[in-house]
Amino acid sequence: MADKRPRATARDMALLGRITQQRAVVLGALVVVEGFISAQALHKRLVADGSPVGLSTVYRTLTALAEAGRADVFRDTNGERLFRHRPGPDHGHYLICTQCGLSLPVESGPVEKWADRIARTSGFADVRHAVELSGVCPDCGRKTDQAQTDQAQTS
Repeated sequence: MADKRPRATARDMALLGRITQQRAVVLGALVVVEGFISAQALHKRLVADGSPVGLSTVYRTLTALAEAGRADVFRDTNGERLFRHRPGPDHGHYLICTQCGLSLPVESGPVEKWADRIARTSGFADVRHAVELSGVCPDCGRKTDQAQTDQAQTS
């Protein structure tokens, strides 16, 4: 049976600049993460798996991937950057739960058209944009509501 897990491509590796075994390990770990993850959490996983990768290497690798358009970046409510591997050159937009990290892709055609129009009419070149949509998913909302109800009943 073929292995269906996502894996890093040679193109992903080439975008990292100097290719080292440690950078390959970081990229491989990011590729298999579902959803967004912080550099510190990814580093913690790598260390737990026995990989001798330093935190600064994780940060540099994730930043290089983001700058090359191969990682999506989102800031959580504390301002920490969270990363997710982007398998292709096209980026997407996501609605992300601020409590559990669930991320759902959202239709982004209008945003892309708007950004293209602004680039055309302004005369700017190589225009990039970032749109962050966050909130509380239905499951976390129910848990919060239930916790508040439970707390009110015990008061």
